Amino acid sequence: MNSSNPFKNLKADFPASIVVFFVALPLCLGIALASGAPLFSGLIAGIIGGIVVGAFSGSQVGVSGPAAGLAAIVLTAITALGGYQNFLVAVVIGGVIQVVFGVLRFGIIGYFFPSSVIKGMLTGIGIIIILKQIPHFFGYDSDPEGDFAFAQVDGQNTFSEIFDTINHISLGATTIAIVGLGILILWNTVLSKKGKIFQLVQGPLVAVALGIIYYILTKDSETFAISSEHLVKVPVPDSFDSFVGQFSFPNFAVIDNPAIWVTGFTIALVASLETLLCVEATDKLDPLKRVTPTNKELLAQGTGNILSGLIGGLPITQVIVRSSANIQSGGKTKMAAIVHGFLLLISVILIPTLLNMIPLSVLAAILLIVGYKLAKPTLFKKMYNAGWKQFVPFIITILGIVFIDLLWGIGLGLAVGIVVILIKSFQNSHFLHIEDKSNGKHKIKMTFAEEVTFFNKGAILKELDSLPRDTFLELDVRKTRFLDNDIIEILEDFSEKARNRDIDIKLISERGTVENPKSFIEFFQLRPKSA
Repeated sequence: MNSSNPFKNLKADFPASIVVFFVALPLCLGIALASGAPLFSGLIAGIIGGIVVGAFSGSQVGVSGPAAGLAAIVLTAITALGGYQNFLVAVVIGGVIQVVFGVLRFGIIGYFFPSSVIKGMLTGIGIIIILKQIPHFFGYDSDPEGDFAFAQVDGQNTFSEIFDTINHISLGATTIAIVGLGILILWNTVLSKKGKIFQLVQGPLVAVALGIIYYILTKDSETFAISSEHLVKVPVPDSFDSFVGQFSFPNFAVIDNPAIWVTGFTIALVASLETLLCVEATDKLDPLKRVTPTNKELLAQGTGNILSGLIGGLPITQVIVRSSANIQSGGKTKMAAIVHGFLLLISVILIPTLLNMIPLSVLAAILLIVGYKLAKPTLFKKMYNAGWKQFVPFIITILGIVFIDLLWGIGLGLAVGIVVILIKSFQNSHFLHIEDKSNGKHKIKMTFAEEVTFFNKGAILKELDSLPRDTFLELDVRKTRFLDNDIIEILEDFSEKARNRDIDIKLISERGTVENPKSFIEFFQLRPKSA
């Protein structure tokens, strides 16, 4: 699949790029609107995320662009830093810091997130996509696309927005949304298996084309017309000069402002974390199970953010919505991401007026399919059957994403995952085997795990203190490669208690057997470090 010919898989990558284009277009505009930035800045970030980051990235299926998770940070920073051009300096600085992160090989951080949290992130994003698209599906667009936080920029929250939609249903938008959704389901379940033409021409392209035709045919109808607020809103320049005028450039005169550097570091940190999490998630979704080089990804993202900041774009990260749409549509290589970037560029230059005839409700139907595929009910059953240690972090991550936002959800899931690890460590520090009385004494064998740390103090101390009088304790540390000093001190203290309670201790190690050792501290200090 990593052929030197980038066009080898174009017959799969090009149809996927069209789907990603239709998913990315409203998100680029909506995230810019939610961020309080010029609409064109979102398109710039989408174009650079596709073409530049896509070219430099080591990910074959990941797609980058403006991130919903940064919208709140951007909105606050633009005001705090005194304007958008000042904010762009922070974007450039953030990109430089990301490049430094990549050089310092910080990409390894992504490997420390539990699988249950990553699966929870994917499922949570799927659910939030569905919930956020329901109002758009019915033609109620008061909250911009890309606002994935529970507390919305329009003053509503995710669920109150859905309830409020009942009073604002647009018959025209809803009609074409239902038709579009029916086409997508038919394409996915039936037509895509009938012939190559249905694989080459993707269902979303047909749905969007019908949406444009529907808008043109019904625009004079009082009942079924779709009003302008329910359509895509790409900026339409009057001339080449006005097109060029949409670009903004950073005001480097403020580079000595400490607040600029704090914002730049914040962007770098959050964007890098979101990217690394998305990389982990897309690698899991990738049917070919390819592994993305994370440090190379940070270098690519940093390069993209530097360029985006220099010409007026929003901060960029790899994003799961676009990436999952790419994978679900059959994208095989990074050419899908690159082509989607070129499609954005060409379309905003040549056909912005045509793009502005696309009903948002049709794009909502496409995103509903994407969301469902991320949050299939069967996954909940699978995670439940895996046991509570997998299910609890999974559910907490989902709830955090739905009821707060993406980063909070991941943070809560990670925190719960760490607690689960501590509980498992507490439980698995040793194995206790009790035998019948022998020579008047209970024989108890305690085998220590390979690594025993201070987290295990409570469990081991509890077991030792519960040993009855007149006990023969066989303590096996042959498999133990690391024994924390805290545990050695517990054993040292217990040896004194054992003498008072007529407990005999037999210590079995790779160095041999010792009966009632005088000092555990001295014994383990003499133990070879390799053991």
